[in-house]
Amino acid sequence: MSDEKIKPALYLIPVTLGDTAIDKVLPSYNTTIIRGIKDFIVENTKSARRFLAQTDSSLPIEDFNFTELNEHTDLKTISHFLDPLIKHKRPMGVISEAGCPAVADPGAAVVEMAQKKNLDVIPLVGPSSMIMAVMASGFNGQSFAFNGYLPVKPAERAQKIRQLEARACKENQTQLFIEAPYRNIKMFETILQSCRPDTRLCIACGITTEAEYIHTKTIAEWKKSEVPEINKIPAIFLIYK
Repeated sequence: MSDEKIKPALYLIPVTLGDTAIDKVLPSYNTTIIRGIKDFIVENTKSARRFLAQTDSSLPIEDFNFTELNEHTDLKTISHFLDPLIKHKRPMGVISEAGCPAVADPGAAVVEMAQKKNLDVIPLVGPSSMIMAVMASGFNGQSFAFNGYLPVKPAERAQKIRQLEARACKENQTQLFIEAPYRNIKMFETILQSCRPDTRLCIACGITTEAEYIHTKTIAEWKKSEVPEINKIPAIFLIYK
């Protein structure tokens, strides 16, 4: 499919959550769309190039245009990022480093801009660690909240965890949060120290990869178990009553 046959729009292109075969988690339709795009807004150019090459080895990646949008980007400088779509009616793609772009991801800024300019935004199907974690947790899937990263300072982090635990009980709402992978064990320890024995904790780690680990236990049960092998592996932590 060529770019002339693809609707001029901003396509949100999911990637794998780790070292996983493309065809295991992404539909072939995504590849069809990718073949018609030459302008990409990416979190990391190197990882985006690698993903595209794995998707279709015949893609002329050297001819593609990559614009980085990540945590270091000054959002005051992104006004021209959508010019290929706005000025030339060329379809564009947004690619994160892992999972779905614009969800807990810097790509949200350019999607917001596209919506303000009344441009078509088309999300493609792909893995979302947050949704998959909720699916597998056994917790409330009708009401849940993603809280991103919690405070780094121990006292503030513990206080935030207790606040989320209270909210989970009061509002019957699953609470999700994440941590830098190298601090997963410290987060796990803080949760055990901060929550009530009957509160349930699900750890969803390495989703869709060979290192996948998804288990739900009460805090009391976790305290009696061996420390899970989750160090340096992307994880979602979920707590519920």
